[in-house]
Amino acid sequence: MPQNLDTSLIRTFVAVAESASMTAAANALNLTQGAVSQQVKRLEEVLGCQLFARDRRNLRLTADGERLFGKAKRLLGLNDEIWAEMTERTVTGRVRLGVPYDLVGTILSPVLKAYTEAWPQVDVSLVCASSPDLAIALGKGDIDLAVIEEPLGPTKGECLTIEKLVWVGARAGVAHEKRPLPVSMVTDTCAFRPLVLKALDAQGIAWRTLFENGNIEATRATVRTDLAITAWLASTVPADLDILAPGAALPELPSFAINLHLASANNSPATLEFARFIRDGLLRQRSAA
Repeated sequence: MPQNLDTSLIRTFVAVAESASMTAAANALNLTQGAVSQQVKRLEEVLGCQLFARDRRNLRLTADGERLFGKAKRLLGLNDEIWAEMTERTVTGRVRLGVPYDLVGTILSPVLKAYTEAWPQVDVSLVCASSPDLAIALGKGDIDLAVIEEPLGPTKGECLTIEKLVWVGARAGVAHEKRPLPVSMVTDTCAFRPLVLKALDAQGIAWRTLFENGNIEATRATVRTDLAITAWLASTVPADLDILAPGAALPELPSFAINLHLASANNSPATLEFARFIRDGLLRQRSAA
């Protein structure tokens, strides 16, 4: 008689497969890295095959892992769909969501639309600010949950995804060749700013900042007109701008985690449902990429 598949093991497998990292999957699932490793091992034992090939730098799916991956995502989707339909309820109240300037109109836009369509009774307040400012607002209780960009490492939040920070400039632009290097970082509290300027200093590149006024549209205009370059997450770069390759003119930039933070353990159903929409929305976007 066939064994039943534990959906928690399947969910862990999918998280590891999509991130190619036990650490990132552990952050996303709020588990220890050891627990994730044990769950993957248990699933491999249940199925009688190796799902991941391991090397020094990352993980990759084996042929058996590839076979399981697509079916596993469909299984989880059906599981979540059944749960939603069978536990359908009305969600009301108010949710105050904090989102960084660069994410609100890009990867979080479809999530916001889907949530407001699913729960029109919820009064959604949107706060846009830099990630450090959102963290302060969350600590004060001014917002209920926030999506925050943070350097890789320990976090009190839930890691949704990891993105590469890239240099961005105008098409066929020359701003990146100027010295001092003109850089626009949207706001002086931008989460990227300290590491970007540290990378420039480490490579001995003189720099000056432009238009750090909290207006992302002003930054986009500044970059489009080749007055400056900026640093954004790769998925947020507009199609009419260029990603600039690091090298002699520009240093390599680090990756950043996009983390979900909730204000407290006593969250309203509307807040918890918004967190679920954000989590599932980013998962679908990663799957489609």
